Amino acid sequence: MLLKISTTYAPATDLGYLLHKHPARIQSFGLSFGQAHVFYPEACAEKCTAALLLDVDSVALVRRPHGRFAENFALAQYVSDRPYVASSFLSVAIARVFSSALSGKCKDRPQLTATAIPLKAELSILPCRGGEKLLRRLFEPLGYTVTAEQHKLDPCFPGCGQSRYFTVRLENTCRLSELLTHLYVLIPVLDDEKHYWVGEAEIKKLLKHGEDWLAEHPEQESIARRYLKHQRHLTNEALAQLREEDAQELNEATQAAEERVVEGQIGLNDIRLTMVTEMLKRSGAKRVLDLGCGEGKLLRKLLGEKQFEEIVGMDVSHRALKIAQERLHYDRLPEKEKKRIRLFQGSLGYRDKRLTGYDAAAVVEVMEHLDLPRLAAFERVVFEFACPQTVVLTTPNIEYNVKFENLQAGNFRHKDHRFEWTRDEFQAWAAGVAKRFGYAVVFHPIGPEVEDVGSPTQMAVFNRKN
Repeated sequence: MLLKISTTYAPATDLGYLLHKHPARIQSFGLSFGQAHVFYPEACAEKCTAALLLDVDSVALVRRPHGRFAENFALAQYVSDRPYVASSFLSVAIARVFSSALSGKCKDRPQLTATAIPLKAELSILPCRGGEKLLRRLFEPLGYTVTAEQHKLDPCFPGCGQSRYFTVRLENTCRLSELLTHLYVLIPVLDDEKHYWVGEAEIKKLLKHGEDWLAEHPEQESIARRYLKHQRHLTNEALAQLREEDAQELNEATQAAEERVVEGQIGLNDIRLTMVTEMLKRSGAKRVLDLGCGEGKLLRKLLGEKQFEEIVGMDVSHRALKIAQERLHYDRLPEKEKKRIRLFQGSLGYRDKRLTGYDAAAVVEVMEHLDLPRLAAFERVVFEFACPQTVVLTTPNIEYNVKFENLQAGNFRHKDHRFEWTRDEFQAWAAGVAKRFGYAVVFHPIGPEVEDVGSPTQMAVFNRKN
């Protein structure tokens, strides 16, 4: 079975960096069911094509004591199409051979992973139990132009009719990781079969690889059912988790809107982002992080400041990052501007090597969304492991809440806030962090100050001691 991926992105040979496979070499990989080979039929600056050839060992499949090919009927081993058509074997090969590309990682060209490039995928023989209509219903909502050539059962015998096999070409401008993810999930869905045991672990795989797109796909139910081999309890569990995550994100959007209503009368968010940007500029930073960047409002301000040569936004939500990319109009940015900005998914609760080496970090209205027991991990991630020269951090001042007419007494500004601190509580926490990790800290009010309650937002600017 053969998968070819082509691009005309300039220079096209950057495809080799994304796939972590050098265009000048043929590489082979041993798999439990055969051999996978990667090679480049063409590789020049104008166009580059990478081919994944999967050679399934059909004899080894037959010899498996409990293999499905040795069961059902005596001739199964002689008439099976498994070694020759795209199937779950190919999905496993994609995950093993292109694991870094599938995860959206590229050490040598990290900005490429977030770049939408023109891509064309060709599957030589793809079984489609459901015909061309199903093929289109699966891929077209994801933005692909689909070309499908259906094959006859046997061209030597006219009248035998059409088969379920297609040569398929998919074209889209998207990230390579997106293309590989869609192929990984949808190839076995089209085949409506898997060559291995399907259990609870497959739900995690489906939700992981479908995180960015499956909840909104019009065929999500049929995708889940086929991917999980028509096991009703697994399908129901997967769909329930999908809908729960979707509802949670919708709820968070509603809560964010409520927070904007509370703070909107004084234009607090604009004041806050302007002051954070000013503090980052004063620090002299050229490479900056926006930790918990959300939908990218601060990123847009930072992108407008030429002082910042590299801007990175990180958030735990894939959907928020997608919205941020759209609001930044990333696809339409000049190439020089695209190189300045990068987005990736990550959590402030875990050490992440991608966060090291930056001059400054902004953490704007993020920490109050963390459970208090997780603050210690957050502190180490930001101040010990990432350890930028400057950290600009903001959080609500709970004392000011009495001044918001549309906020009920005793409520936090956002239903997802785990805590909101007084000025004394915040300053005590910040002073302790500064002492433990070798920083000096200065505090600034953000927004109108009122006697006895202070300002609506409190800011701490940490500078690492030399």
